Amino acid sequence: MHQLWHPLEVMADLGQGGFWAALPLAQLVKEPTTDPVAVFLIILAIMLIAPLLVERLRMPGIIGLILAGVIVGPHGLGVLERDSTITLLGTVGLLFLMFLGGLETSIDDLKRNANRAIIFGLATFALPMIIGTAAMLPLGYSLLASVLIASCFASHTLVALPLLNKLGIMRTPTVTTTLGATLIVNVLALLVLAVVVKADEGNLTFSFWLFLIPSLAIYTFAVLWGVPKLGRWFFKRFGHDEGAEFTFVLAAVFVISYLASLIEIEPIVGAFLAGIAITQIIPRLSPLMNRIQFIGNTLFVPFFLISVGMLVDPLILVREPRSLVVAGAMIGAELVSKFVAATGSARGFGWPFANGMTMFGLSVAQAASTLAAITVAFEIELVDELAINGTIAMILVSCILSPSIVARWGAQMQGQLETSEEPTDTDSPRATLGQRVLVPVANPNTEDNLLQLAIILTKRVKGTLLPLHVLADRGGSISPALRTKQRQLLDTAEDIAHAANIPVEAIGRIDDSIDWGVIRASQERDADVLICGWKGFSTYRENFFGSVIDNIVRLATVPVLVTRFPQPIENTGRVIFALSGRRASRSQIQTTFELATTLAEELKAPLHLLHITASTHRGSYLASLVEGKEVLLQQVQGNPIQRISAILQPDDLLIMIESTHRRGRPALGRMPELVASANWENNMLVVNFPVR
Repeated sequence: MHQLWHPLEVMADLGQGGFWAALPLAQLVKEPTTDPVAVFLIILAIMLIAPLLVERLRMPGIIGLILAGVIVGPHGLGVLERDSTITLLGTVGLLFLMFLGGLETSIDDLKRNANRAIIFGLATFALPMIIGTAAMLPLGYSLLASVLIASCFASHTLVALPLLNKLGIMRTPTVTTTLGATLIVNVLALLVLAVVVKADEGNLTFSFWLFLIPSLAIYTFAVLWGVPKLGRWFFKRFGHDEGAEFTFVLAAVFVISYLASLIEIEPIVGAFLAGIAITQIIPRLSPLMNRIQFIGNTLFVPFFLISVGMLVDPLILVREPRSLVVAGAMIGAELVSKFVAATGSARGFGWPFANGMTMFGLSVAQAASTLAAITVAFEIELVDELAINGTIAMILVSCILSPSIVARWGAQMQGQLETSEEPTDTDSPRATLGQRVLVPVANPNTEDNLLQLAIILTKRVKGTLLPLHVLADRGGSISPALRTKQRQLLDTAEDIAHAANIPVEAIGRIDDSIDWGVIRASQERDADVLICGWKGFSTYRENFFGSVIDNIVRLATVPVLVTRFPQPIENTGRVIFALSGRRASRSQIQTTFELATTLAEELKAPLHLLHITASTHRGSYLASLVEGKEVLLQQVQGNPIQRISAILQPDDLLIMIESTHRRGRPALGRMPELVASANWENNMLVVNFPVR
């Protein structure tokens, strides 16, 4: 099979053959710009200006990038040429686009929508294949050529993907189904390409199938199973180096994409799988995820869209009259088949028409896979120049239609979701918890995990992060070294908050003592929750006189989340909410359960509710609490410490409700200390509620 590593590069090579003659408009510019600084400046100017101009016409900014590529490209004004640099950046942007699609697709979402994804994937593959083949045969193309061109209609590129995040519908079943179908249809289309090429060469043998199918299965398993394992190890060891984390993610994307090309699979499939694998170990609201999405959507993906526009020759249909017939047949067959597949599938799923049109808008765009397939077909002389011209016209039409359709119908779909949701109870714990989160920061080694937890709670409800550092005034002057340390800790906290794009109010305070400084700051700044670090044990002196954490817990008027993180929080494999037989009100259980649910969703980890009791008086209540949710409820009897220790695994995050306000005992109670000593490597979060 032919190598498909650079699907966008070949069109520049084809342009040397004569049928990609330059437009008269290109004569206005004698020679394209070659100075690297000038080239980069022009591209940045396009990224800034083109979307703004197009959005003023009430069209998606993506269209502006594509049209700008047409204008400045070799078939427009000729300001830029599609040289190796543009090709490289375009390929990187394409891989990053598919990676972002996978990054927003959790395996749990795919499992929930697996049946729909398979149905839509097969529909949006089979219908274009059938209709496309039937449309191309009357135009004089052979059966093999018609099948291969039809496979170009079947595959698609998620050009409109950046719009979904803006609309807030990225994780809806409709979009998840479409993303899963994208993986299915692109693999099938590329499989058709491989089969057609081998059949044309007369090499369609049993050994071909014996290599392709097992290698694809092994590759998929290795990526989805191996990458999360490797990522957790890397983040555990180098999790405090933000640059190393980001570089690891980039390296994983391109290594996985390159390995895909080695087994004769298009690299975009590998990039998509890399996103699905890596999303399991990066919290959705973390600074790292925000950084990846920001750089991808503002730099890499626009490069790809501009490079696609530079491929388009808008007057080619005028110069080649018969191309108009071929292009019309290709565009018509592609639009009709994709429309019927999307709207028909949505209707079968019981979804509104707007959902079907959103699926149609996402699946109609043609770019990378289409170019790869048609280029290989041209190289082996299976199709002619007219098919190439028609393909370019189809790319132009579909890439302009796709974001327009998604913008219009996605907005309607968003409106339907908002009106169908129940009103939010502003008094509910999940609606209010996290509006203003106070985090005392004192130790650089633990600061990152505390802030990551705070960011998850804060960003979900669009709240404000309040990092605090208190200097104790013991009757003497505060040394410059302590003030410098305070500033450094707060600056680091602000940087982490800004990276996650959340409001932050850093607080540097001097007070009588650390504990009273925290309590007074929480009251003065209207904090609704405190997050504190915990070493996991108390000394006899601390039990009698009270440690800083004990005093904070006893004096706080808001819930306090006492945490212990020997491992990075993003390495969480499961969230275990252990509820013992000790007294806890239903409102406290509800609040903690909502907290556990939030963490499980954002950390992409399953939630396990473990109820340890001597009776079953809470059994019916807990069953109703988890009803309709993907939560494993396990009720057992016995020693709580032994039961908890028996179920815990190394990557689990344990959540408990424990507190006592009697002197001579830890404010958190004895059980968390005993559990911590027996499971020293596990992350723990102990929720303490104020005494009313």
